[in-house]
Amino acid sequence: MFNANYGFLFLSVDTGVFIGVVIAALAVAAAVAGFLFYRFGAKKTSERFKKEHGTLEELKARLLDEAREESRTIKKEAILEAKEQEIKLRNEFERESKEKRSELQKMENRLNQKEESLDKKEENLLRRNEETTRQQNVLKAKEAELDKKIEDIDAQHDKMIAEFEKIAQMSKEEAKQQLIDSIVDDAKKDAAGMVKNIEAEAKENGERKAKEIVSLAIQKCSTEQATEITVSVVPLPSDDMKARIIGREGRNIRTLENATGIELIIDDTPEVVIVSGFDPVRREVARIALEKLIQDGRIHPARIEETVEKVKKELDHQIKEAGEAAIYECGIFGLHPEIVKLLGRLKFRTSYGQNVLKHSIEVSHLAGLMATELGVDVQLAKRAGLLHDLGKAVDFEIEGTHMQIGGDLAKKYKENSSVVNAILAHHGDVEPKTIEAILVQAADAISGARPGARRETTTNYVKRLQKLEEISSGFKGVEKCYAIQAGREVRVMVKPEQVNDAQTLFLAKEIAKKIEQEMEYPGQIKVNVIREWRATEYAK
Repeated sequence: MFNANYGFLFLSVDTGVFIGVVIAALAVAAAVAGFLFYRFGAKKTSERFKKEHGTLEELKARLLDEAREESRTIKKEAILEAKEQEIKLRNEFERESKEKRSELQKMENRLNQKEESLDKKEENLLRRNEETTRQQNVLKAKEAELDKKIEDIDAQHDKMIAEFEKIAQMSKEEAKQQLIDSIVDDAKKDAAGMVKNIEAEAKENGERKAKEIVSLAIQKCSTEQATEITVSVVPLPSDDMKARIIGREGRNIRTLENATGIELIIDDTPEVVIVSGFDPVRREVARIALEKLIQDGRIHPARIEETVEKVKKELDHQIKEAGEAAIYECGIFGLHPEIVKLLGRLKFRTSYGQNVLKHSIEVSHLAGLMATELGVDVQLAKRAGLLHDLGKAVDFEIEGTHMQIGGDLAKKYKENSSVVNAILAHHGDVEPKTIEAILVQAADAISGARPGARRETTTNYVKRLQKLEEISSGFKGVEKCYAIQAGREVRVMVKPEQVNDAQTLFLAKEIAKKIEQEMEYPGQIKVNVIREWRATEYAK
C-alpha cells in the first residue's frame, strides 16, 4: 500500500510539469499565430499591436516567462498536494498497521492461554491414568485374594456337607427333597383350609347375589316357545303321488334334488316323503316347493325348476324379514346387512329342538337385563348375546366350531372386538376379556338349561352319563362314582387311606376342570367328592 501511494504522488508531480509544458506550447503557438497575423494582416493592426505589446520577440519572451512562472507555481502546488497526500497515507498506513499488530498480539495471547490450558489438561490426564492403573492393580490383587478365600470357603463347605451327610446318613439332595415335601404338605394343608373358608364365604355371597340377578333376569324375560322339531316329512294325499313325484325314469325327483341340493327319500312308508339334508334353508326350500307342487298337481321338470326358484326368492325375503324383526325386537341397530341375513337363516336352524334364532333373542334379552343390574354396557351385552350363535347359520358349509366361525364372520363384517371375544368365549373355548362376555356365557346357559328349552335323545343322554363317570373314575384314589340328577351332578367316593381331607378339595377342582375341557353340556354339573372313614370293632 505504501509504494502505491508514493507512486500516486510521483504521478501527481509529473502531471503538474506536463501542464506547464502544455501552457508553454500554447504560448509559443500564440506567438506564431501573432507573427503570421502580423505578416499577412493589416499594417495598422501591426502597428497597434507593436504599440500595445512590443515586438514579437518581446512578446514571445514575456509569454515564455509567464508560462515558466505559472508552471513553477503549478509544480509547487502539485508537490505540496503530493506531500500532503503522502503524509495522510502514511498516517493511515501507520494506524492500520497498529491495529493489525494489536489484533495479532491478542490472538497470540489467546493461543498462549489455550496452549497452557491444554498442557494442564494433559498433565491431569496423565496423573489420572497413573492413579487408575494403580487402583486396577490394587483391585486385581484383592480379586485374587477374594478368589482364594472363596475357594477355601467352598472347600470348607463341601467338607462340612460331607460330615453332615455322614452324621445324618442322608445325602444333600435327599434332605432337600424331604424338607421340600414337608413344607409342601404343610402349605397344602394350610392353603386348603384357607381356600375352603374363603371359597365358602365368597360362594355364599356370590351365589346369593348371582341368584338375585339371574332370577330377576329370568322373571323379566318370558318366552312363549319351548322346543321345536325340524320338519323333514311331507305328507301326501295318496300313494299315487309318489309315482308322479318320481316321474318317468326318475326325472322329476332328480330335477328336484338338483335344484334344491336336498335328498328325497321315498320308501314304503304310506303317504309320506322324507326330506333329508344338512342345510336347513335348502331343506325348507325343498319342503315348501314339494308342498306347492303337490297342491298344484302339475309335476314336471320345468314346473319344478320354476317353483323352486320362486320359493327361493320368497324364502330369501322371509330370511331378511326374520333378521330385521330380531334386531328390532332386541333394539340393536347398525348391523351389517349380511349379518342380518345370517340371523334370519337361524330361523330354520335348531339345536336340541330349540330354535336358534329365538334362543339368540332370548340370550340377548337375558344378557341385557343382567348387564342393567350390574351397571355395565347393556347394548354391548345385548349385541353379543344376539350374535353369539351366528356361526350356526353356516356351520354345515364351513369347517370349524360354530364359535370360531361366528368370530370370523364378526371380524369380517367389522364388529367390535368385545363382541368377537364374547362369540368366541361363550362356550369357554377362549378366555372372556369383558364382563359382557361372561354375561353372554351365563345367559346362554340359562336359555339352554331352563326346563323344556331343549330335548335330548336317549342315546346322547346315556353317553353323557357314561362320560361323566369315566372322567371321574380316572383320578387316583377314586373308589366309586355315580352320575345323578340327569347328569347335573356327579358323586365321587374316594379311598380314605389314599386321599386326605385337604386333598378332596383339590380333587373336586381337578375333576370339574377336566369335565369342562372334555365335555359339552347345557347348564352346569356339580362335582361332590365324598371321603368317609369308618372304624369298626367288635366287643367279645
